[in-house]
Amino acid sequence: MDNPNNADHLGIDLAWLLMLAEQKTPGDPQVADWGALVAAVARHEAQIFDVPVYDSSHARAAALLQLLIHVPALERSNALFASAVAYAYLVASGHKVVTSPERVRDLARLVKSGEVSVHDIARELRQWCL
Repeated sequence: MDNPNNADHLGIDLAWLLMLAEQKTPGDPQVADWGALVAAVARHEAQIFDVPVYDSSHARAAALLQLLIHVPALERSNALFASAVAYAYLVASGHKVVTSPERVRDLARLVKSGEVSVHDIARELRQWCL
């Protein structure tokens, strides 16, 4: 991860996502779709006319969570992986994250249902942070 432009925008890369997959998912599942990981990096960095599409660390974490749940990258444990990526991104961005396994599970289920937007997810992630 790097911080290319400002203090609130941490860059992610494929190596960071693979490290999280190895560390945070039981049994180190294999990558089933490399394109999903590449898409996560690209979505996180998305800009329109040099303006970030996701303007806060919460919104970027939400976009990562949403994409990785809907476009599975691993052979299994994708909701856990997506949640771990969002959580780790918030922590790496300097947030103190306090939540429960139940809240993480409930958010992952809600995201999987397709009933929430990135903005809704970001709003929930803000509630996890002190």
